[in-house]
Amino acid sequence: MSLPTAAIEDVVFDVVDALRVPVLLAALIALALVLVELGALAVELRKRRRPDAAALERAATAVRDATGPEERAGAVLHLELAATSNAMARVLATIVATVGQPGAENRMAKTLADYDLGSLRRLERTRFLVRAGPALGLMGTLIPLSPALDGLARGDVQQLSDNLRIAFSVTVVGLLTGALAFGISLVRDRLYAQDYSDVEFVAATLTTPADQPVPAGAGA
Repeated sequence: MSLPTAAIEDVVFDVVDALRVPVLLAALIALALVLVELGALAVELRKRRRPDAAALERAATAVRDATGPEERAGAVLHLELAATSNAMARVLATIVATVGQPGAENRMAKTLADYDLGSLRRLERTRFLVRAGPALGLMGTLIPLSPALDGLARGDVQQLSDNLRIAFSVTVVGLLTGALAFGISLVRDRLYAQDYSDVEFVAATLTTPADQPVPAGAGA
């Protein structure tokens, strides 16, 4: 083996060896984060109200057809109560406030886009962990294999055993993190997609004249 090649390999080995502790810490942090997200999802599900498309449609129609301030205020309250979450209730209130104002269509489109982006931001955390968890688990598996093989070559069974135990443990941690994050992402993706569909339907109802049907694509 030439001297430059040996020097490069030594540098690579030193870099990988230096990553040992950071990777193990990162794997534990990722597991802690996904457990926090799991708890947050449980709280979110507990606070959510059962979806009622009929009640939402009735409330949206009542807001659109309201003739006086008191009637409109009561209809808006019923619309917010028909929302499945506080975030959805807030965006519905914002949409209602823009109806009848100059540039209402553009303001409503911006509100819908911002609401969708907010949902995507909440999903990004667990979507990142879906990939990061197994990646950290794989790195944490491969890094200890080098000293484990070194111990095997020297007949050091204790070194071999310790490093293999670390390698397999980090694999399990990484896979668990990825599996939990994937499950959380699936549940949230379905919930947020339904919420956006409902908000989009309400927006279409509020902007459609009473004598015309709501566009078929709204809320689909």
